[in-house]
Amino acid sequence: MIRRERHELWMRRALSVASSSSADVPVGAIVLDPAGVELAAAGNERELTGDPTAHAEILALRRAAALRGEWRLEDCTLVVTLEPCTMCAGALVLARISTLVFGAWEPKTGAVGSLWDVVRDPRLNHRPEVYAGVLEPECAQLLRDFFR
Repeated sequence: MIRRERHELWMRRALSVASSSSADVPVGAIVLDPAGVELAAAGNERELTGDPTAHAEILALRRAAALRGEWRLEDCTLVVTLEPCTMCAGALVLARISTLVFGAWEPKTGAVGSLWDVVRDPRLNHRPEVYAGVLEPECAQLLRDFFR
């Protein structure tokens, strides 16, 4: 399977995770191992838990690290329906995620090219490969529908 098809398949899974959230902004994230096997999935849980850090990406990274028994997620891929914020971009860099795939751009808080570009900052010791705009129309529509 070519890379684009693989990214779209994974993004459809992340969209499914995002759609299952009813109380929070519908963002879905999955972490995959080097073979493309899903290690963890999460949607936003800020409203559910009252935790301001309970973004989909953070929760998926925590769950994947717990499953692997280590915080380094080298050679893993994070797929998320919305461009990560500064907190999430920083966390995926610190977790040593090798590849980031995201769907919709976030011009107000995005930290992977929209407002800031945390993941490509040459001053950091790790910079993941980034694939942006994967299934962007579907990801953006999910958010538009939620905020209507």
